Amino acid sequence: MTHTLADDGRRYSLIIFDWDGTLMDSTHSIVSSIQKACADLDLPIPSDAIASWVIGLSLDQALQRVVPELSQDMLPRFIERYRVHYLLRDHELKLFEGVHGLLGTLSGAGVQTAVATGKSRLGLSRALAATGLEGHFAATRCADETHSKPNPAMLFELMDELMVPPEQVLMIGDTTHDLNMAANAGVHGLGVTYGAHPPDELKRAAHVGLVNDVAELRGWLRPRLHENRHS
Repeated sequence: MTHTLADDGRRYSLIIFDWDGTLMDSTHSIVSSIQKACADLDLPIPSDAIASWVIGLSLDQALQRVVPELSQDMLPRFIERYRVHYLLRDHELKLFEGVHGLLGTLSGAGVQTAVATGKSRLGLSRALAATGLEGHFAATRCADETHSKPNPAMLFELMDELMVPPEQVLMIGDTTHDLNMAANAGVHGLGVTYGAHPPDELKRAAHVGLVNDVAELRGWLRPRLHENRHS
């Protein structure tokens, strides 16, 4: 059953992005790092589908679901191995094609942008530096600073900090965790189908639309922006 929200003519003045699988093409690296860390510790290796489902959650919360055999005693070692494998693939990570242009469009329209991610603050800071996007976003929230998705705390905190009402906010993400967080915060959620969760799953979460690539995302947003251009 699809759960599409009515396109009620809203104009958005704050666009909040998920990071992994939405702005950065990192889904495969995360899945591979989880699987290799499991192999290092002789734990059952999850399938690609299971490992990708938890992307967007905080790492601790994700591991409880994807590696239930992982004990608390083993957790620090697992996280260490996961980070080693992820960092070994660091050079492969890049933004999806068109992201710089999309962010330029939003900036030119005077629309604020923010990030709400399951990454740690350290991880997001490294990613922002590597992509040259440090200082680009008006505000960011990470899973190790507040509650993890789909708890709406990240969105409430960003809206409070940037003083934007829920009806002018759009959350964009590639997982049901993102869309459910948006619904829990009373804001619209837009799904992208090129990340971690397949379209059929995204359709079952509350959403105002689904887009298949960054170019389509840019086109979807353009007529729906609450523009505040500077003279």
